[in-house]
Amino acid sequence: MKDGDVKARLVYLVGASGSGKDWLMTYARGSLAGETHIAFAHRYITRAADAGAENHVALTLEEFEARQRAGLFAMHWKSHGYAYGIGIEINQWLAKGLTVVVNGSREYLGVAAQRYQELLPVWIEVPPELLRRRLQARGRESAEEIEARLARLPAGQPPARSGEIIRNDREPEAAGQALVELIRRHSGNMLCA
Repeated sequence: MKDGDVKARLVYLVGASGSGKDWLMTYARGSLAGETHIAFAHRYITRAADAGAENHVALTLEEFEARQRAGLFAMHWKSHGYAYGIGIEINQWLAKGLTVVVNGSREYLGVAAQRYQELLPVWIEVPPELLRRRLQARGRESAEEIEARLARLPAGQPPARSGEIIRNDREPEAAGQALVELIRRHSGNMLCA
C-alpha cells in the first residue's frame, strides 16, 4: 500500500471522568505499538506528571498559555480546573496518512469535528453506579465533586450521537481489545487473515 492510499482518520475518545479512557489508551497504545500507521497523541495538561494514570506532558499554566499563543496546539480546552491541549504535530501525522488516536473532551467535540473532517468519536460508556464507585476508589475528589461529575451525565437514555460506543463495564481487557479492534478497523489499513 502506498502512502497516498491510506485514509487518515482522527479517533477521538470521549467519556466521563472515571470511564477508563486513560487505561484504555494505555492498553491500545501497548497493543498497537508496532503498527507504523497508527499514532497516539499525548495531551499537554496543566497538572503534575504523576497525577492520574494518563501518560501526558505536564506544563505549568504559564507554559501552556505561551504554547497556546504560539499556535502550538491543534486543539485546546479547559475542564475541571486544568487546561488541556493536543499538539499541532497531529496535523503532520494526519497529513502523512496516519490514524491518530486522542483522548478528547465531550465539550470540545463539536469544535474538533468542525476542524477535522475524518474525526471518529468513540464514546466510552459506563453505568452511573459503576462510575461512582470508580471515582470514589481513585480518591481524587470529594463526595460532592463526584456527585457534580455524575450530574453532568445525560439522564435516562443517552442522546443520539454519531461514532462508535465502547461499554467499559466488564473486565477492562475486553473493552481494551474492543478499542484495539475498532482502531484497526477504522485505520484504513487492510488486515490480513
